[in-house]
Amino acid sequence: MKPPAKFFAVASFLTASVFYLFEFVLRIEPSLATKDIADDLGLSLAGFGILSSLFFWIYAPMQIVVGLLLDRYGARRFILPAILVCGLGVCLFASVNSPVLAGVGRFATGLGASFAFVGALYVVNHWFAKERFALLSGAVNALGMMGTAVGAVALTAAVETTGWRTVFLGTGIFGVGLFTLALLVFRDAPVIEDMEVHESPLGPLHEIIREPQVWLTAVIGALIYMPINVFGGLWGHAELVRDHNLSSVGAETAVSMVFWGMAAGSVGAGALSDHIGHRKWIVFVGAAGGAVAWAAAIYAGTGSETILSVLLFLAGMLSATQMLTFAMARDGQSERVAGTTIAFVNMIGIGAALIFQPLIGWLVDYEGGSFLLAMMTIPASLALAAVLIVVALKEPDYPAKSEGSN
Repeated sequence: MKPPAKFFAVASFLTASVFYLFEFVLRIEPSLATKDIADDLGLSLAGFGILSSLFFWIYAPMQIVVGLLLDRYGARRFILPAILVCGLGVCLFASVNSPVLAGVGRFATGLGASFAFVGALYVVNHWFAKERFALLSGAVNALGMMGTAVGAVALTAAVETTGWRTVFLGTGIFGVGLFTLALLVFRDAPVIEDMEVHESPLGPLHEIIREPQVWLTAVIGALIYMPINVFGGLWGHAELVRDHNLSSVGAETAVSMVFWGMAAGSVGAGALSDHIGHRKWIVFVGAAGGAVAWAAAIYAGTGSETILSVLLFLAGMLSATQMLTFAMARDGQSERVAGTTIAFVNMIGIGAALIFQPLIGWLVDYEGGSFLLAMMTIPASLALAAVLIVVALKEPDYPAKSEGSN
């Protein structure tokens, strides 16, 4: 007897969510051993920033390709090999001494990872009812953030004990195991027979790039998510050690609170927006409040791990309202372009890391190791997002309740 559709809906959702968790750990993993990796490979901080950002150089442009592929062919045939490529890429990174080969491994990891987040939201969109999208997409993000919060602290301690190469290799092996599990339980949703599909493979992209509000929503999402990429994803650990005099494990524990806050905020913002049927002003509160919270965490001058952890939790929770930009963009578009719309918003958001991660490294080098100037970019980006929401963003109609869906 074949398992029921609901089993595959839940199994596919959980598998895709764990893939996102895995991908996010790989995304931030270099930040756990910034100096050790840079020293081993003979790189400056700016060079290390470029090496780390290679992940995003392929991840960001691949988002459009991923969206088009998923809209046309479904998720399974791409998600499975993507998981395997992620695992093999990080294994290569952990096994070489050449910056060039390490760059190849980081690039390959980014290639596989490019399918994770959009793939998970695609599963939510096609296996579950539309009015559950914000809540379940928030749950995807929450699982990824919680796993990263726990994993980052544990991996930091493991790096200090066994070295970064052993830890990285272990995460790569985990990826191979996840690939094996996905082979068994991950399935595409049943085909919706009456759903219109573009005849042209590029049709979904042509449709959404003509929508100014999609562009604006994507830019706002990128500005709100910028601190997660910059502080949580790469430079926060080093900044807390240098400017707040925290230990390595203490710094990673404090940074992990960003992800705990993101987890709580993702689910909370999704549930609230689905309950009240509005998203715009929730995102505004997140952007404006986040600017204040991030500025307080970075510039308060405290060396207390407890105070910093509370401030970073609040900053992460407010930044999590960025998840609603995916729902806002999708709400305004047809079902046939759902994957491409989500991918486009994600591409703009992640693409910002191509600018900001190396920029922070350059500013820190320019200031002789000080993060004071570099970190000003974080509250500034959130403040700009808040202004754009007020003066330019229009909220699309909230989706009507559907029937007969999971």
